[in-house]
Amino acid sequence: MAKIIAFANQKGGVGKTTSAVNVASALGIAKKRVLLVDFDPQGNASSGVGILKSQVKQTIYDVLIGRAQIGDTIMKTEYKNLDVIPSGLDLAAAELELAELDNRQNRLRDPLNEIKDKYDYIVIDCPPSLGMLTVNALTASDGVVIPMQCEYFALEGLSQMLMTVKQIKKLYNPSLSLAGILITMYNGRLNLSIQVLEELKKHYADKLFSTNVTRSVRLSEAPSYGAPIQYYDKNNKGAKEYKKITEEILERI
Repeated sequence: MAKIIAFANQKGGVGKTTSAVNVASALGIAKKRVLLVDFDPQGNASSGVGILKSQVKQTIYDVLIGRAQIGDTIMKTEYKNLDVIPSGLDLAAAELELAELDNRQNRLRDPLNEIKDKYDYIVIDCPPSLGMLTVNALTASDGVVIPMQCEYFALEGLSQMLMTVKQIKKLYNPSLSLAGILITMYNGRLNLSIQVLEELKKHYADKLFSTNVTRSVRLSEAPSYGAPIQYYDKNNKGAKEYKKITEEILERI
């Protein structure tokens, strides 16, 4: 029975999709059966594992509105043990449509429950918002990873994100846990990065992952080639960092 992990942060550009794709890939390499759910209308997680828009017939949007069975939307990737449910721009309309549906917070959880026995891990890449899509993702998940940069604005956003997790846990999903706070795009030569990390350690030491993801040109390039970093450049520092982070996730969830 699959464990479901959401990668969520209402702030964009924090390495959320990069982290979801590369953790999903690392889990597959570790011989786990993995499903990556692209839950962001931008569809970057889909393209990040080599799925072309021209190949996509049905997306997670069709599942949410009841137009497709979830099994019909799953696509194989060329990477080890890794399947994906793609997204598309039509998912942006789901925010409004979900508000009018019954049982709207469970529109993702119920379909995922139908296929949980086929996978070891299901990784959800959430949109950069705290709307109904993210509510659905967190309601469906066992744990949430919050990727964030070492910036002061990110600190402010973190408290809001943690409050949302607390509310979802209280209202819809008592088993939801905070799997960890993941520092991305880290530059240890910047005083700001060091100061923000120290501040995080004061308040969330037990929730921080022991490995940070450092800035890397190769890590940024990989999505444009439709490949996780482990396949684009397996010797890259980012590949080794995501391997360690994935090992820690396996311990935590």
